[in-house]
Amino acid sequence: MTQHSKQKKKSFFLVNSLFVLILAGVLIFLLNAPEETTSFLPKDEIHLQFHGIKSKKEAEKFCLECHDIGKDAPLPEGHPPKFRCLFCHKRK
Repeated sequence: MTQHSKQKKKSFFLVNSLFVLILAGVLIFLLNAPEETTSFLPKDEIHLQFHGIKSKKEAEKFCLECHDIGKDAPLPEGHPPKFRCLFCHKRK
C-alpha cells in the first residue's frame, strides 16, 4: 500500500467520523428538545367553525374578532405577532 493510498484512507475515515459525530450531536440536540407547550386551537363551540376552514390564512382572518385588545379574550402581553395564529396554535 502506498503512502498516498494510506493518506486517502485516513482522510476518508476522518471525514466520515466527523460526519457521524455531527449527526450524533444533532440527534442528541433533538432528543433533548423541550416538549411542545403551545396550546392547540380549542374544539369548543366558539372555535369549531375554524376547524372546518381548509386554509389557515382564511381561518386566521377571524381570530382578532375575539382576541384583539378590548375584545372578549385579548392576547396576553408579550404574545407573538397576531397575524399567524395557526402557525403555533395547531388544529387537532
